[in-house]
Amino acid sequence: MATPNYGYEKRQRELAKKNKKADKLREKAERKVNPQPSTGDDVEAVQPPLPTTPPVPE
Repeated sequence: MATPNYGYEKRQRELAKKNKKADKLREKAERKVNPQPSTGDDVEAVQPPLPTTPPVPE
């Protein structure tokens, strides 16, 4: 039976991490160059809710 090659497995994990990090940096740079407008779903998270005041009796 063959013994596991832990060095190869470690190298593959390191390459996967490196590729993932490079993809994230590329996407981040792309977002910086081409910002996309928000869909409006996250607007509520940015704006605080309006204070509720009781109606003024006339």
